[in-house]
Amino acid sequence: MGFVDLLGESLQSAAGSIGTSEALAGKKAVALYFSAHWCPPCRGFTPQLAEWYSKDLKGKGLEVVFVSSDRSEEDFSGYFKEMPWLA
Repeated sequence: MGFVDLLGESLQSAAGSIGTSEALAGKKAVALYFSAHWCPPCRGFTPQLAEWYSKDLKGKGLEVVFVSSDRSEEDFSGYFKEMPWLA
């Protein structure tokens, strides 16, 4: 099973939609980050992960894909704005 089978044809970035194959091409590792805005431990961890990702992990070839457990598009959108990776 490939990433397109698992995640669909496209992912969302801060700039808009991007093809899954294109977005993940050449990555050494892909992390699926399951989280939601309503989850207090997640809200505490997300800023730390974002810092590690931006400072070091992205440069080492890691891509993070946010898998939302939010209950509405509005909740997802507000929370995703805090993230420097894909969804």
